Amino acid sequence: MADDRAAVTPGRPPALFPLFAGVETLQGVGPRAAEAFAQMGIKRLRDLILTLPHSGIRRRRIAHLAEARPPEIVTLAITVQRHSPPTAKGRPWRVHCTDGSADLQLVFFHPRKDWIEGQLPPGTRRLISGKIEFFDGMAQMVHPDHIGPEDSAAPPGFEPVYPLSGRLTQGVVQKAVQAAMARLPQADEWIDPALVAREGWPDWRAALARAHAPEGPAGLSPTDPARARLAYDELFAHQMTLALLRRDRRRQAGLVTQGDGGLRQQVLDGLPWPPTGAQRRAVEEIAADMAAPRRMNRLLQGDVGAGKTLVAFLALLVAVEAGGQGVLMAPTEILARQHFRALEPLARLAGIRPEVLTGRDKGDARVNILTDLAEGRIDILVGTHAVIQKSVAFHDLRLAIIDEQHRFGVNQRMELGAKGGDLPPDMLVMTATPIPRSLALAQFGDMDLSVLDEKPAGRQPIRTTVISDTRMAEVVEHLARALDGGARAYWVCPLVEESESVDLTAAEARFQELRARFGEQVRLVHGQMPADERDAAMADFVSGRAQMLVATTVIEVGVDVPEATIMVIERAESFGLAQLHQLRGRVGRGSGASSCLLMYHEPLSETGRRRLSILRETEDGFRIAEEDLAIRGAGDVIGTAQSGLPQFRIADLERQAGLMAMARKDAQSFLERDPAMESERGRAVRLLLWLMEQDRAIRLITAG
Repeated sequence: MADDRAAVTPGRPPALFPLFAGVETLQGVGPRAAEAFAQMGIKRLRDLILTLPHSGIRRRRIAHLAEARPPEIVTLAITVQRHSPPTAKGRPWRVHCTDGSADLQLVFFHPRKDWIEGQLPPGTRRLISGKIEFFDGMAQMVHPDHIGPEDSAAPPGFEPVYPLSGRLTQGVVQKAVQAAMARLPQADEWIDPALVAREGWPDWRAALARAHAPEGPAGLSPTDPARARLAYDELFAHQMTLALLRRDRRRQAGLVTQGDGGLRQQVLDGLPWPPTGAQRRAVEEIAADMAAPRRMNRLLQGDVGAGKTLVAFLALLVAVEAGGQGVLMAPTEILARQHFRALEPLARLAGIRPEVLTGRDKGDARVNILTDLAEGRIDILVGTHAVIQKSVAFHDLRLAIIDEQHRFGVNQRMELGAKGGDLPPDMLVMTATPIPRSLALAQFGDMDLSVLDEKPAGRQPIRTTVISDTRMAEVVEHLARALDGGARAYWVCPLVEESESVDLTAAEARFQELRARFGEQVRLVHGQMPADERDAAMADFVSGRAQMLVATTVIEVGVDVPEATIMVIERAESFGLAQLHQLRGRVGRGSGASSCLLMYHEPLSETGRRRLSILRETEDGFRIAEEDLAIRGAGDVIGTAQSGLPQFRIADLERQAGLMAMARKDAQSFLERDPAMESERGRAVRLLLWLMEQDRAIRLITAG
C-alpha cells in the first residue's frame, strides 16, 4: 500500500518509489515500532537511511576469557554447562558456561523459561557478545547483546548506535536500516566529478554503506569522507533550490531606476569624512542592481557601527534622483524615529523631504502625510509596519528597505513589496547582526549579499572590562565621577527570566536605586512603557537633560547617541554573544573614549566565562558571530523561531561551514553550464532534488 502511495506524487522518478515507502513495509517493523520511528521524524525509508548512527560500541573478538580486560565489551565462543533458575522472586537466572579453561556466568533478569532454554541448551557451543564484568571474583555477562550458534556471523568489531525513541531497540533499528539499504536504487553521480576526486569522496551508495557501518570512532566524525559527502548532498540540494529561486527572481521584471549621482554627491561633499571602501562598494552594488531591468533582492549585512544608515540613505537617493520615492521600514517605533533623526541632516544636505509614519500618528497629521506621499511631495518615508497599512499609497515607489528583517514575517515583506505600481519596487534588507557566512548562505542564499566589514573613520575603540557584581559599589562610584565630568551612560538590566514582567521588576528596582543615588539625572526605558513616555525619556538622554539611561534590551539595536561613552551591562552572562556585541555597540559612536563594563554574577559557567572573554578580546562582530555559532549552534544564533534555517539530517552547519560555501559555488556554476538540467549530471541532480524533497526547486525546474 505504502509503495502505491509513494508512486502517486507526480513526476517523482520511479527509481525512488521504494525509498518513499513507509517504514512499516519493512519486515520486523510493526505498528508500534512505526509509531516510535515517527516520533523521531522517520516515516519513510529515505528518512531512515538519512538517519546516521550518532555513536558506536567497540566489540573486541577474543579467543579466551583470560584476554578480557573487564569492564569491556567482548565477543567469544563458550560451551553452555548448566542453568540455575532463580530460587526467589527478583533473583536472576544464571547460565554457567566455560571457554575450556575459565568459567563465565550469563545473568538474566525475568527471562521466559522456554526462551532461555531454547537459546542456551546445555552442552552446546554458542557465540556471545556483551560486557564482561567481575562480581564476587567471578566473570559474568548480564544480558548478552548477541547469542547465536558458534558458526553464526559475529557482530561487527565497531557497532553503530542509533538514536532511539519509544520502545525501539538498537536491534530493531539496525535490522530496519539493513533492510532499507537493500532497496537503494542505482544513481548517477550528481556532484561535480572533479570535486568528488579532489575530496576523496565515495559514491552515494558506498557513502551510505560506510556511514551506517563505521569501522571505528573516526567514521562518526563530520570530516569522515563518507559523512562529509552525505552532508554535501544535503547542502548541495539546498543550494540548488536557492540558486533556482535566485534565477527565478532575476527573471522577474523590475523597475529600471538610474540616478545621475547629483544628490549623492551633495551629501558626500557635506560629510565630515569620506565613506569607507566597504560603504562605497555596497552603494555601487545596490545602484547597479537598481539600474538593471530585474528586481533587486539584496541583503546588506554590517557590523555594529559599520555605517549602514549612510549606505541605506544613498540607496534611497538613487530612487529620488530617478524621480521616485523610497521607504525604510523598521521593527519598532524607537528604531523608526531613530532612523528618521539620523536621516534628517543627510536629507537637508540633499535638499529633499523625509517623513516619519508610525502607529502613533493620528488625525490631521496622518492625513497630511498620506496625501503628500500619494502626490509625490514626500521623497523618503521612514516608519514601522504602519507603512504597509492599506491606506498608505505611494506616488512612485522605487526602493523598499527593511531594517532588522528577522523581526518581520514574510507576509509583511510581501505587503511592502506590493506598494509599488505594476512592477514591484527593488528590495534591500538590512541586518546589524553579523551572521556567520555559512548561516548567511543557508538562510539568505537566494539573495545577493553586500557586507560592511570596515569601521568608518572617527569610530573610537571601546575598552571592555569584565567585573563581578560583588563590586557593584565600586562601579557606582566610578560612574559618579564620570557623570560629574559630564559623561552619559547606559545601564542595561539583566534578562532575569524569559518573562518580561519579571525583567521589568528588576529594571524598575535598579532604576529606583540609581535614582536615589543620582537624582533627576536618571531615566528609565522599557518595552512596556507608553510610547510618548519612552520617547520623552530618550529625548532627555539624547539632549543631555539626563545623563543615565536605565534600560532593558529595548536599546539593543539602532539607538544612536554619540555623546554616550559608558555602557554597564548587569548579569552579562545571561545574554547571548551577539546581543552583548549589539549592546556594546551603543557606545564608541562619537569622539570620546568609551568603555563597556560586563558585570557577572558568580558562579559563572564555563560557557559564560568563554563568552565574556571573547568580548574582552575582540570588537570584530563577524569573529564574535562565528564563536557564538560554535558555542550555541545555528538555530540559537539566528533565533530558532524565526531562523528560516533548513533542517538538515546529516549536515552540521557549525562544523561543516566550508561545505556550504563549496555547495553554493558548485550549484551556481552547474546552472550556468546546464540551465535546463538536461545533461546526464542534470538528470542526476533532479533525482537528488526529489530525494531531498526540494519541492520548490522541482516546481521551478518544471516551470522552466
